Amino acid sequence: MSTTDPFDQYTGLYEQWFADNKPAYQSELLALENLVPKTGRGIEIGVGTGRFAGPLGVKEGVDPSEAMLKIAGEKGIETKTGVAENLPYPDNSFDFALMVTTICFVDNVERSLTEIHRILKNNGSVIIGYVDKDSRIGRFYQKIKEDNIFYKHAVFFSTPEIMNYLRHAGFEITGTVQTLFGDLSDIREIQQPEKGYGKGSFIVIKGTKIKKI
Repeated sequence: MSTTDPFDQYTGLYEQWFADNKPAYQSELLALENLVPKTGRGIEIGVGTGRFAGPLGVKEGVDPSEAMLKIAGEKGIETKTGVAENLPYPDNSFDFALMVTTICFVDNVERSLTEIHRILKNNGSVIIGYVDKDSRIGRFYQKIKEDNIFYKHAVFFSTPEIMNYLRHAGFEITGTVQTLFGDLSDIREIQQPEKGYGKGSFIVIKGTKIKKI
């Protein structure tokens, strides 16, 4: 089974997570809002059903799952089928790119970030949201991943690892916020994000495109 198959076959189960964990989802959106630009042409890499692109005002998205893209398209998002390692867009096309809970599923992190760097305009930004592998929820997900439909093939990363990948791809770290403090089952209200990382399980990092040496 490829990493795309679960998202094609169990789209309803994927969507149900957001309903079952609404305060956590809304906390993630709030953290992302801190770093996602309010203007400019943006795209979400791994847009899925548009759960993040829609509320954040991102009008375009790319994803390998046709089932997910159908739902995103119904929300008014302009979609294309593709993978992060080979984005179907010209150089210098976007002001910013969003990638939420996607980096753990790509086949090649270095290639994916290089491609994002390519499609961004000068001084454009990439905003990555993910569950830190060293966090409370990150350790839980790794413990159950073999029995989880979606995370079975996921590879989780720590925040220092993501930062190193970004710098190597030609980005300068220009912002970091965190949320989801405590166990997922205990999050029953929207949490206010905090700057930095190390306490929360969901981290958002912003990298600004600089000229590669």
